[in-house]
Amino acid sequence: MTSLAPMPTGGVRRIVYLGTPEMAVAPLRALVDAGVEVALVVTRADKRRGRGSALSPSPVKALALELGLPVSHELDDATKVGAALGVVVAYGRIIPLTVLSQLPMINVHFSLLPRWRGAAPVERALLAGDDETGICIMRVEEGLDTGVVYDRAVVPIHQHHTLSSLRGDLVNASIAPLLRAVTNGCGHGEVQQGEVTHAAKIDPSELRIDWSSSARQIVALTRLEAAWFMHAEKRVRLLAAQVASPVTDQSVLRGATGGTVRQVRADGVVVACGDGAVLITSVQPAGKNPMSAAAWANGARLGVSAQTASLA
Repeated sequence: MTSLAPMPTGGVRRIVYLGTPEMAVAPLRALVDAGVEVALVVTRADKRRGRGSALSPSPVKALALELGLPVSHELDDATKVGAALGVVVAYGRIIPLTVLSQLPMINVHFSLLPRWRGAAPVERALLAGDDETGICIMRVEEGLDTGVVYDRAVVPIHQHHTLSSLRGDLVNASIAPLLRAVTNGCGHGEVQQGEVTHAAKIDPSELRIDWSSSARQIVALTRLEAAWFMHAEKRVRLLAAQVASPVTDQSVLRGATGGTVRQVRADGVVVACGDGAVLITSVQPAGKNPMSAAAWANGARLGVSAQTASLA
C-alpha cells in the first residue's frame, strides 16, 4: 500500500511551490524574501483572458518569472528537483498520492478546519454569516482537507468585508505561520476536531438574487462581488446592499412580494424580500460602469413605477 512521504523533522531550505491565483502571490514572495530556496514553481497552464483572448500567465507564474524562478505546468515535475517539501497555496488541483508518496506537502487552507473543507471556504464563510474564519497550515493527504493541522490563525469577519478584502486579510494572516512551518519545521500536528462542514465551489446559479430569500442572505451574497438580478431583460450586478430598517419594513412593505420595488430614495432603492426588505445602494448595469442605485433607478425610471416595478 502506497503511503505519504515522511515529513521533514525540522526546517527546510529548498521547496517546491504550488499555487495559481492572486491569493498565492504574497506567500511566494514572502518565502523568497525569507531566503527559502524555491527549486520550482508549479502552477496552472496559461489561460486566455481579456479582449483578444491572448494567453496570459497565472498571477503566480508572472511573479515567478519576475523573480527568475523555474516554472512548470506539470505536477509530476515537483518530485524531480530534490526539494524537501512542497508548499501548496490555492493551486487548484487535487494532488494525487503518486506525488504525495514522493514529496511531503503542506497546504495553506483558508478556513478554520474542519469547518469549510473544500474549494470555496472564504465564500461559504461569508454566505453563512460566520463571525470569524482563519487559516490553517495543514498536511496534504489523499482526503480533501483532512490532514493534521500544524498551525492556525483566526481572522474576524467584519460587516465591511467583501470576498476580495477578506481574502486579503486571510493571506496576510497566513504569512507568519507559513514561514514558521517551513523554516522551523511543522512538528507533529493536531488531528482536526469539531463539526465538519464542506465548502462546495460556488455554482453560477447561486449568484442570481432570489428575492424570496431573507434580507441577510441577499446582503451576504452581495459580499461575493458577483451577485446579479434582472431588470427589463438586462442583467444588473448588485454591488452593495444592506438590510432595510425595521421602520422602512413596517411603513412600506405591507403586502409586498419579493422583488417588488417599494421605494426609490436618495440613498438607494428599497426592494421587498422574503422577510422584509433590502436597501440597494450600488449597482452595475450590463455594459455600464458602477453607479449609485439612486442614479440607476432614475435612469431606469423606477421612481415612476415604484411599488409596482419588480426585479427578477
